[in-house]
Amino acid sequence: MRQVAMIIILVFAGSVTLAQENAVRRPPILGISHVRFHVSQRDAALHFYQDVLGMAPGKGLGENEHLVHLTCVWAGDSQFLQLDPVQQRHPSSLLEEVAFATPDVEGMSKFLLSRGFTYELVAGHELIVKDDAGRIIYFSVLDPEGNRIVFEQPPKGSPAESDRQVTRTLIHAGFVVHDRAAEDHFYKDILGFRPYWHGGMKDDKDDWVAMQVPDGTDWLEYMLNISSTANKHTLGVMNHISLGVPDIHAAQQQLIKNGWKSTEEPKMGRDGKWQLNLYDPDDTRIEFMEFTPKEKPCCSQFTGPHPGPHQ
Repeated sequence: MRQVAMIIILVFAGSVTLAQENAVRRPPILGISHVRFHVSQRDAALHFYQDVLGMAPGKGLGENEHLVHLTCVWAGDSQFLQLDPVQQRHPSSLLEEVAFATPDVEGMSKFLLSRGFTYELVAGHELIVKDDAGRIIYFSVLDPEGNRIVFEQPPKGSPAESDRQVTRTLIHAGFVVHDRAAEDHFYKDILGFRPYWHGGMKDDKDDWVAMQVPDGTDWLEYMLNISSTANKHTLGVMNHISLGVPDIHAAQQQLIKNGWKSTEEPKMGRDGKWQLNLYDPDDTRIEFMEFTPKEKPCCSQFTGPHPGPHQ
């Protein structure tokens, strides 16, 4: 009788442990849903993003009462950029946040809280948004280096077709990283991001590390070996986004047709992919990159699937 009771107790204890594990399981992270930039001149920024890059107007989360000051443009299907007027602020980095889409924002919130993270505080208030039913649909945390990372439901909608359109796919965002080990613990060990590629200007030194989302092909790019006193121009080059295209030279011709005054030519990246850099009116770099490599990459092989056009 005691043996039977002990078995029942052990089975019950095991089921509780399993239930606890299930309660804090990480939901899927599908990809980048939006990136927010500070801009000093709204009209100039809109001319660049809408007229030159061919992005369509979009409200996105700007419809939220807490974010009515933002202007949004579609960066891709279900992906957008938020343009935040700087006004009296002069932030050192114009890249303010990177947001990821998850089908279960509430579950992601519980998961990160269970790992000891808390919501970001802005003016003494938690940066969290709920729907009318009280479900969390948007929240932000700070990564180990203080970068604002947002989780939200996948945005609905897509841009209208346009003869100015260059691409409909945002494939990665990059920002300066000083402590790679601390960032790896957050993105790789806790959130499940996967290494995609790493390399540098020299074969034996990493300047860039691509960390792919666990349930998609978008990635974050660590920009390493940057001085803590880097100026605005350097930070504008490093803190950037990348838009995917199948043909960099066709993209270049469309940009010129849209009115871009060519200042750079396409070049082969160290990862073996063609790329082309543009800069918005605040000198934030907007990179166009081919989806797949055309040459053998330096430094390391790709270890994850390549992105492609959004359908």
